[in-house]
Amino acid sequence: MPPLSLLIKPASSLCNLDCRYCFYHDVAENRATPSHGIMNEAALETLVRKALAFADGDCTFAFQGGEPTVAGLPFFERVVALQQQYNIKKVHIHNAIQTNGIAIDASWARFLAKNHFLTGISLDGPRDIHDANRVDAKEKGSFDRVMAAIGNLKTAGAEFNILSVVTGWSARHAAKIYRFFKQEGFEYLQFIPCLDPFGETPFTRAHSLTPERYAAFLITTFDLWKEDALKRTPVSIRWFDNLAGMMLGAPPEACGMSGRCTCQFVVEADGGVYPCDFYVLDAWKIGSILTDGFVEMRESEPAKRFIEDSLPEDPACACCEWRTLCRGGCRRYREPFQNGMPGKNLHCDAYRIFFAHALPGLRQVAALYGRSAPHETQNL
Repeated sequence: MPPLSLLIKPASSLCNLDCRYCFYHDVAENRATPSHGIMNEAALETLVRKALAFADGDCTFAFQGGEPTVAGLPFFERVVALQQQYNIKKVHIHNAIQTNGIAIDASWARFLAKNHFLTGISLDGPRDIHDANRVDAKEKGSFDRVMAAIGNLKTAGAEFNILSVVTGWSARHAAKIYRFFKQEGFEYLQFIPCLDPFGETPFTRAHSLTPERYAAFLITTFDLWKEDALKRTPVSIRWFDNLAGMMLGAPPEACGMSGRCTCQFVVEADGGVYPCDFYVLDAWKIGSILTDGFVEMRESEPAKRFIEDSLPEDPACACCEWRTLCRGGCRRYREPFQNGMPGKNLHCDAYRIFFAHALPGLRQVAALYGRSAPHETQNL
């Protein structure tokens, strides 16, 4: 059997923040049951047992939400205990958690460090930028609480990286954001363009990221990244690292850069399994961890259809000079489908502008660092 990677939602769509751009809130509202609550003991045990029986070599358990820490620290202590109990084949277990940081006190941080969880912390930049959208139910910003969580992780010696959502507002402040992260010593960054809800006209919300703004953000951030890379004081930015590797023929590592979807085994709190975090929707359920096997789910009709639907490309892509680097981008940014076919990427114009600017710099960085990325990549 192959290595196995799972994306698990132990608290479903439950969250202790109320971020204005939350894509999973939109996903949850577009299915019959918005939240499945907390994963119970039986589902957790079945998940761990089946995963470790199936996987060979490596098995990754990545926990997301909603907000996974809402499940509680005892839940994750049980995860580790079950992994130890069922790892009869002695596969290499990788644990990761993506969190807003609100619950990460000293006890959480010690647990994550002791058990070698790679922790992704959601942080959009300095206080004014972060607090513009990452608020709680009382509209109070979360910056201070997130920075306190990062302090706890540092004290405990836990590995962490930063995931930052790019909005129309934050895109205006690319240099400020990059320099803030660098000043804080954050060396591993992922920037994620925010999504508008399913079915809405794109770029009409207050936080919406237009192609023009995104292009400007990418160019400014790239120039700063390139400058540091060429000085051999690199900061890892996942997308740029991938592009540098692709310039020398390496396959893309990040999801959404290969030009086609794969089956990711996203497990909701009730045990339901889906092919992609963006599509945890009733129509795309491929099975249940409680009753189905991984091969059976991967070979299911919804899983096959999900992959097949991602393959057609917009006619403009076929003759685009940037096709080998862009490959059409993530399926979710090619919504809405028309006549069953994905459309052109919503940020196509941004990518065209960016690649025209960045190509010489990518060549410089790739040549300097060889086939590897300019910084050892650490990602969820």
